[in-house]
Amino acid sequence: MARLSKLADSIFYSFPVQLFLNNLQRNQVLILCWIILFAMITGNFGKYLGIPYLFLDPEYLNKVNFTSFFIMGVMISGFTAAFNITCYIADGHRFSFIGALSNPFSKFSLNNGILPVVFLITYLYQVIRFQFDNEYTSGSQLAINLLGFFVGYLVMAGLLQLYFSLTQKDIFKYVICRLDEKLKQTVKVTRASAMKKLDIVRKKQVRVDNYFDYSFRFKKVDEEERDFYDKGAILQVFDQNQFNLVVIELLILAMVIVLGIFKDYPAFQFPAAASFMIFLTILVMLSGAFSYWFGNWSITVAMIIFLMLNYLAGEGWLTKKYKAFGLDYEVPKVEYTIGALQELNSSASIRQSQEHTLGILTNWKKKFEGGPSPKMVFICSSGGGKRAALWTLAALQLADSLTGGKLMNQSILITGASGGLIGASYFREVVLREKQGENVHPYSTSHQQKIATDNLNPLIFSLLANDLFVGFTKFEYAGQRYSRDRGYTFEEQLNIDTEGMMDKTISEYQKPEADAIVPMIILSPTIVNDGRKLYISPQPVTYLNSDILNFPTYQNSKLSGVDFQKMFENHGSSNLRFLSALRMSATFPYITPNTTLPTNPPIQIMDAGISDNFGLTDAVRFIYSFREWIAANTSGIIILSIRDSPKLSPISEEKGNTFIDDFTQPIASVYNNFENFQDITNDNLVGYARSWFKDPIDRVDIQYLPSNYTPILQKMDSIRQHSVRASLSWRLTTREKIGVVETLYTPSNREAMDKLVKLLK
Repeated sequence: MARLSKLADSIFYSFPVQLFLNNLQRNQVLILCWIILFAMITGNFGKYLGIPYLFLDPEYLNKVNFTSFFIMGVMISGFTAAFNITCYIADGHRFSFIGALSNPFSKFSLNNGILPVVFLITYLYQVIRFQFDNEYTSGSQLAINLLGFFVGYLVMAGLLQLYFSLTQKDIFKYVICRLDEKLKQTVKVTRASAMKKLDIVRKKQVRVDNYFDYSFRFKKVDEEERDFYDKGAILQVFDQNQFNLVVIELLILAMVIVLGIFKDYPAFQFPAAASFMIFLTILVMLSGAFSYWFGNWSITVAMIIFLMLNYLAGEGWLTKKYKAFGLDYEVPKVEYTIGALQELNSSASIRQSQEHTLGILTNWKKKFEGGPSPKMVFICSSGGGKRAALWTLAALQLADSLTGGKLMNQSILITGASGGLIGASYFREVVLREKQGENVHPYSTSHQQKIATDNLNPLIFSLLANDLFVGFTKFEYAGQRYSRDRGYTFEEQLNIDTEGMMDKTISEYQKPEADAIVPMIILSPTIVNDGRKLYISPQPVTYLNSDILNFPTYQNSKLSGVDFQKMFENHGSSNLRFLSALRMSATFPYITPNTTLPTNPPIQIMDAGISDNFGLTDAVRFIYSFREWIAANTSGIIILSIRDSPKLSPISEEKGNTFIDDFTQPIASVYNNFENFQDITNDNLVGYARSWFKDPIDRVDIQYLPSNYTPILQKMDSIRQHSVRASLSWRLTTREKIGVVETLYTPSNREAMDKLVKLLK
């Protein structure tokens, strides 16, 4: 029993265990960083958004290989070193015996390795499992990738060890030489901070009986080492390692600036997870600097600085505005007021836009002369990131091929949101090019492979390496100069994904749409300021507010949206880059930035899915505006909904609620039922349409519904759910890409396809 007690004491009072407990007690910021990393790599945070993929399948130059894992090894090794430096500076004085050892920092780091080692083991386990289960990587390729990680980790660790071996001071070196006097003069404040810690060194030492040595054995702490608190040696250690901290921070910041400046060159585009590790490394080292300089006041000082920065941002000093490329921001701003909106949507403007669109409808009807009245098709594609883009493209390819091209030929309008509109726009462009005589194949699976390419990696990289620190490089478009910001990065990657086909101004689609060669597309992102829609189209679309003509004497009609072309006519609205319009419609929260438009007051644009993720609202508004013409010239309407979520998902079983669940329930109920609210509203709109449109209205739903699907939005922490459904992200795994396309052939979707074919016969 005594031996067991002695063994327990030996373990408990070992240096690694005491350092671990000290970190839990005093270094909450550092522990939080590790918790975030553990949560990300295990899928407990961000799985629904695809964030773990960035760590478990890092891409460099669009490839996952030895090099990409090498970079990850370098960055994780650097983060570990930053963690050890910060702990050493913050808490080294609590373990004064370390100052009596040779190479004190190296031995401190060795004993501070519980968290880093557990993280490495967990990370490698998750990588292996992920690569086999989701990317179907071969054993040999996985071995090469892991070798790259280990080589990168060891190279970085070796370089840092070389630097520390040349700079760190211990008691033996101190006897021979002293610190340079100039260094002492430059760190008077930090030396004063270290002096205050001498009392802790003398009076509040943490008990340590043994420590882990280079021989990978535990050595007993000698009494002389335990009682060591030489004032000069301690100050020297603090001075030198504070200097090391500054040097490494400067090197990291210099690297970030270089990456930001040259981020448009592929070789400088590190994996997004590596960029995040750089950000965490800076955060860790800043926390160490704050702790060293301000001691117990570090949290207070950090809060004061944060509040000051927050105030400056509120005053516009630190706020970064993302622009729509093609617009002229130098001319006087448009007044965005109720009176100005009412003037833009006057009855004359509405009727003028209707007359223009009646010409398009007439051209559409000419395609069917000599035959029976055709069905008019409205394609409504839901948002949902990369998943929705691939799903919509694949669904349109299959549906159009099964109908012999009739689907696109009889479609008059495409609406929707986010990724769904990206996929639909891409397919429309391919169809347009084929009709114009180009050698393209609309139904080729190569288009699916292109659209499924990763967008998340360059976006996160741009956010961390450019937007947060630099953002001063420029480019020119339509005679205007803009920043190469995160919006630019998104558009350039989307341009690559779509083979450069959609790099056009919106005006370049005016004639193909007007001639009814391809369906019109109306993008309708949300105006953050007031919740209205911003209708973006190469055609005048003020008629989408035609319902206000029913009450000409009522002045308080709340307009549903604004015609972008009409509002920004003096700003070159026709020069808007179509990719910018898609970006505005697909503003994924925190990933893709909100766009600011030149109005007074400025308005910001966010994802179209906020107001209607399925596009039904805009389709019904179009039908209402031209209901008489459609009734006279067609045999009915088909509303084809391409959804990346099921319409009638199972109702989740109510389980026991925690206190946190009860507290968040009011918000959670809105969040969890967001799509349900929109579906109910849309069904009501279509149902009411039967009162003013007497011809048939057929609805066909093609739904992304995996056979073993479980509801993803059951609780606020839905990101923790393990569902076979692809993540709501701008990146998909190999397994997810395959699963999305295969879902087209489920019994319910086969039935929907058969129904569509029969309706278009």
